[in-house]
Amino acid sequence: MPIAATAQKQQTPTQTLRQLAQQRGIAIGAAMNMDAYSSDPTYGQVLGRQFDMVTPENVMKWNEVHPEPHIYTFAQADELVAFAQAHHMQVRGHNLVWYQALPSWLTNGNYTRAQLMAILKDHIFTVVSHFRNTVNIWDVVNEAVAADGSLRPSIWLKDIGPDYIDWAFRWAHEANPQAHLFYNDYGGEGSGVKSDAIYKLVKGLLQRGVPIYGVGLQMHTSIVSPPEKQQVIENMQRLAALGLKVQITEMDVKIQGDPRPMVLRLQAQAQVYRSMLSACLAVKACEAFVMWGFTDRYSWIYAVTGHADAPLIFDTHYRPKPAYYAIYQVLSEKNGSVGYGRQDAIDYAV
Repeated sequence: MPIAATAQKQQTPTQTLRQLAQQRGIAIGAAMNMDAYSSDPTYGQVLGRQFDMVTPENVMKWNEVHPEPHIYTFAQADELVAFAQAHHMQVRGHNLVWYQALPSWLTNGNYTRAQLMAILKDHIFTVVSHFRNTVNIWDVVNEAVAADGSLRPSIWLKDIGPDYIDWAFRWAHEANPQAHLFYNDYGGEGSGVKSDAIYKLVKGLLQRGVPIYGVGLQMHTSIVSPPEKQQVIENMQRLAALGLKVQITEMDVKIQGDPRPMVLRLQAQAQVYRSMLSACLAVKACEAFVMWGFTDRYSWIYAVTGHADAPLIFDTHYRPKPAYYAIYQVLSEKNGSVGYGRQDAIDYAV
């Protein structure tokens, strides 16, 4: 179950996050859960008001849009794009090539290398072309690097080889030459073996003339072991030095596993959000700050970990948490004003 939060005497901010982010020259976004959107009117209202970028949480993944060999289903993805257009939001297409969320017809197909390459090319061309006029940012390859820096085992690596990554970017570029194409991964935000491997991977792509635009740093993290701000800045800077853009693409901050009282855990969570947004704003190449959802009511973490959590910036009742106010403050700092009232008498309980 999600963690419930109760708060009193919170004054309403004078501007939305998207208004403040636009003034700072970056996009601010969230992943969109279409089941939540369909069943909960407040979900879409808050999402459309506060954010100017949206990532489909699931409805553009392979098993959703390509469930059978010659069948593509875009109804829910089209609904998401229509919502984004109605609210003047950019869409981050997510994703084209991943080792998960693959239909059984693909994983059990025993295809030859040539057949699998043809399937992958058809998928990328069909999906990117379908959204050619509405989606111009794509996570082309998602999570291809393992923790030890090697390429992650997958159907693509096993049956095509490491050049599947090059081909994916080239095909996506052919399908939409205007699209900004990203490599997206987690665990490579700061310094370390995986971060170095991602850097080496994208540098190699550039050296081979592969059309990559940027790197997405997912930023699924926690208050127990958050990234170190200066390391994140330095990593963004070395990617920028290659000529690449950077986006924080899937941020959430788990609070489980910390024994402190809830109010202190939420303050620590706010500090992680503050630190990572500040890192993004410190590097000109960092274009966007996107969270994996925005309300604790629909976070994916409980289903995966089995533990209650509150990883996002709005609680289960859509009330701003300390993390929201931390983001608001960072975005407001350029003008030397905070723009929201002090939070009083906050009492959070599991």
